[in-house]
Amino acid sequence: MTGPQDKQPWEPGLIPDPGAVLDWRDSRHFDRWQDRPCALCEGPTPMRSHHGEPVHKACAENWLAANPTEARRLGRFASDVQAKRQRDDDHA
Repeated sequence: MTGPQDKQPWEPGLIPDPGAVLDWRDSRHFDRWQDRPCALCEGPTPMRSHHGEPVHKACAENWLAANPTEARRLGRFASDVQAKRQRDDDHA
């Protein structure tokens, strides 16, 4: 059986602007096996950053808003990489 320790970090996308929300749709952000203390508030969370750091999404967004320069310097709490749009997928 495989568990969360078998998961490898994956490539993060862009660091969102202060006040913007993180796009963490990828299921790898959720550890169904174990809650761990959030790196920011220490409450239990199944959520993980791209680097496997346990953190609530809301805590990460609040930290990004309060520390935009450090977030970009460290690359901490990025959104998922977005797929390229196709030219024919314009719904307008």
